[in-house]
Amino acid sequence: MINSIGIRNAFSTLLFTAILSGMYAQEISWAIQGKITDTEGTPLIGATAQIENHPYGNSTDIDGSYSLEGSLPEGTYNLVFSYIGYSTKTRSITITSENNSFSEDAQLSEDFLKMDEVVITGTSGATAKKNLGNAVSTVAAEELEKTGATGIDQALSGKLPGALVNQNSGNPAGGISITLRGNSTVLGSSDPLYIIDGVIVDNSSLELLDLGGYTQNRLVDLNPADIENIEIIKGAAAAAIYGSRASNGVVQIFTKRGQTGAPTINFKTSFQVNQLRKAIKENMESMAFEEPGNSNNPNLIPTERYNMQDLIFRTGVGTNNNISVSGGSGNTRYYASASALYNEGIIDNSDFTRYTSRLSLDQVLNSWLSLSLGLGYTHNNSSEVPNGGLSEVYGALTGFNFNNNNYDPRPDADGNYTSPAGFVPNPLEVINTFDFAQKTNRFQGNVQLKATPFTGFSTELILGLDQYTQTGDGYIPVRSTVKPTGWIRSAIANKQLLNADLNLRYVFNPTGNLNSISQMGFTLQTDDLRTLIMTADKLSPVVNTTDAGTVISRGDNYSKRNIQGAFVQQTFGYDEKFFVTGAIRVDAASTFGIDERTQVYPKASLSYLISEDLNLTNSPISSLKLRASYGESGNLTALSAYERLSNYSPMPINGQTGLVPSARLGNSTLKPERQRELEFGIDAGFFNNRLGLEFSYYDVDVTDLLLLRTLAPSTGFETRLENVGNMTNKGVELLIRSQPVKTGDFEWTNSITFSSNRNKVDGIEGGQIALPKSFGVSVARNGEPLGVLDGFYYARNENGEILLDDDGLPTRAVDENGNIDRKTIGDPNPAWTGSFINNLSYQNWSFRFQLDAVQGFDVFNFTDRVNSHPNFGGGFRDAQEVRGELPRGYNLVAYNIWDRYIEDGSFVKIRELSLSYSITPKSALSRLTFSLIGRNIASFDSYSGWDPETSASGQTNGVRGFDFNEVPIPRSFIFSINAKF
Repeated sequence: MINSIGIRNAFSTLLFTAILSGMYAQEISWAIQGKITDTEGTPLIGATAQIENHPYGNSTDIDGSYSLEGSLPEGTYNLVFSYIGYSTKTRSITITSENNSFSEDAQLSEDFLKMDEVVITGTSGATAKKNLGNAVSTVAAEELEKTGATGIDQALSGKLPGALVNQNSGNPAGGISITLRGNSTVLGSSDPLYIIDGVIVDNSSLELLDLGGYTQNRLVDLNPADIENIEIIKGAAAAAIYGSRASNGVVQIFTKRGQTGAPTINFKTSFQVNQLRKAIKENMESMAFEEPGNSNNPNLIPTERYNMQDLIFRTGVGTNNNISVSGGSGNTRYYASASALYNEGIIDNSDFTRYTSRLSLDQVLNSWLSLSLGLGYTHNNSSEVPNGGLSEVYGALTGFNFNNNNYDPRPDADGNYTSPAGFVPNPLEVINTFDFAQKTNRFQGNVQLKATPFTGFSTELILGLDQYTQTGDGYIPVRSTVKPTGWIRSAIANKQLLNADLNLRYVFNPTGNLNSISQMGFTLQTDDLRTLIMTADKLSPVVNTTDAGTVISRGDNYSKRNIQGAFVQQTFGYDEKFFVTGAIRVDAASTFGIDERTQVYPKASLSYLISEDLNLTNSPISSLKLRASYGESGNLTALSAYERLSNYSPMPINGQTGLVPSARLGNSTLKPERQRELEFGIDAGFFNNRLGLEFSYYDVDVTDLLLLRTLAPSTGFETRLENVGNMTNKGVELLIRSQPVKTGDFEWTNSITFSSNRNKVDGIEGGQIALPKSFGVSVARNGEPLGVLDGFYYARNENGEILLDDDGLPTRAVDENGNIDRKTIGDPNPAWTGSFINNLSYQNWSFRFQLDAVQGFDVFNFTDRVNSHPNFGGGFRDAQEVRGELPRGYNLVAYNIWDRYIEDGSFVKIRELSLSYSITPKSALSRLTFSLIGRNIASFDSYSGWDPETSASGQTNGVRGFDFNEVPIPRSFIFSINAKF
């Protein structure tokens, strides 16, 4: 265990000594001003000038000008100029009483490899990307602003290799899954760890209401306009610094900060239109079978059909307004913002409203001490329309799917709705009379104290809080077609995360060619969750609270988890071309078993700028870097707070309180799932860095997978969670950036990403387990990728042709014993993903488009399966049978031959398309930009459903490619105006 008392005493002594040295050093007032431009003299707006290892820094204004001032002891300091996408420059200045005013201009050259870019590799502090032996991807604010996305996770799609971004639902509030380098768990979550301004935050997908698989994830609370840049740590060698929580990778989000100078006001408003991109084929035949479910009756009768999608889907609109003010004077800087978003879904009466505010303050207290404060508040409301399908049938799309389209779904003169199927509602009834909504109030705050008491040494204390309350309310009125006595649910969840981190860093140069960075850090984390859910039916016809009915279920759950950890890291650099890093992280968490309470995670990496040792004078190669890394990290998401214990549930017995034991036996030897990763890579620049390449190969071995084992009945329990499984991920990532043309007025840049991952699961008792939220279709099976689709399939002859009986009808395959057989019928894991982003700018005009490709994956079109059943009969397959293109009864027989509904989901989407025009009027208005943006404009695929990208399981781990009544991703057009004063 960590000796926190000894650490605290040692640090107190060290800090006190440092404070004394700082107090008695004579300080001199100084001032620096200058201009930062690119190599052609164009001002770089937002570039940074910073006194290295000191709290003095500022960004450039619209003219590229900056100014710094403060007090420091006499001495020589490094003035660092940096800008995202450009090479960093360092200039040495000597401050004396006679020499304390400086004019320092800098010209920065573009760096497509971003090797000089400064990144924050976890709690280990800032470092140049060229020093790293592992891949780190960055996305700047400018790239986020051009996407038109209302959420951060949406904006990341296609921006970085090795990340699969799935928009699981077209609802305006959700839900997104991001998977970095493949799945790393079976029962837990593969979503990365999210950190905002150094503080771990929550991105749960709490299911307070059953909306048919769709759930929000809490990144929807964040306003992209407040983000300065995002860094994605994919490899275990970097993520290991977070120990037991980092095997899914880490996404670090940095919010905007103020800069010294006159106040800058930025206002942006936009208007958005959302529409259904593609309708699926409905049965619009004027004839129908007299007895749909009787295959022996081929008689047809006239019928009138209705285009249900025209009645269910609509064109939604939205607005998004953001205002921010930033500035500062002397040693104080500030940034404040507010936003209001309203966005309608493409199903009527669905919408999402979000209000955010953010305040950041940076105060330089003296030459070695600074204080930062960050506060963020979000309030959002979502009006939901249930999809239905997974465990409840009260969804709008379920009503469309299970009802034939030969009835009028509109209400009669008395406002009554009909549903021919009976067990599902009328879709328009759901839209117009059901009332489902969610609301979230969230507060995020952090306080950071940074000290640099003497040259080379710095320390940082970070205190953070993330707290939110999420409520969900669902109401189905009395006399509905599906719940005649009414139905209501009221749910509330309170989540709180507290972080305390102390990081120390010491930089020194033992020799002229050798430099050293020594780091250590300590963390204390706690998070707790409480949920209260109550459901009732048999409602009063005039009151819509749970008290007005009979309570049919209720649940009150609480969990709390504590984590403490420490790390040490050492980096040596030789001659600014060879860097080696080693680190160890130690974790202890309340979720671990007693015998496994402490876990150790090592890492090591090296990078070699081989181009520094080569003569490249006449070579097209501008730079060449080799890198390699090894790291270990863990995953706690499959391990609940009290899984190590044999738990009991309260249950009333004869009017008294009783306890009922769980069917799952506790396990005091539980430990986190562990990931070991080996990564190799090459970074290269060509033609004066006009062409850049990043290539990575990784080999990941996940051990100690948490899986359920079956117990003997004599134990009194059914199952126990044990560390018994393993998983592998192997893959490659490629990023190519280029700048084919750059002149005074015209610039053309583009980037290409390519990723391929191969996943395999093993160690599962019995060979396979069914994954939740897929009707048992998605499974984890030994020797195959996670989430393969399992089901019944056609009987075929030796030539692969479907076997038909005498009536021309197919049959299901059987095994050697004559039993109906099942096998893997599809794989939802893509063979590869890629993107192409193209940017053109001419004078004040800019044009951008992005293509996203996901290729080589399968989708189980469960919506098509239901539509094809003759009793439901609203789909195109029933129309084929009505027209005689299929023999009578074919669809009824094929309904349970599941591989009929497996489709190739491969797609190439025009994800983003934008055109912007900027002017710089000579007035208080310094810049005005008009933009027209399109999102999800078109999809090039052969999929017969609405959208191959959506998933009915929401953010459930491992379940992909399962399409059942999920709202498709809309096509959106956004017109925005951005004014800067």
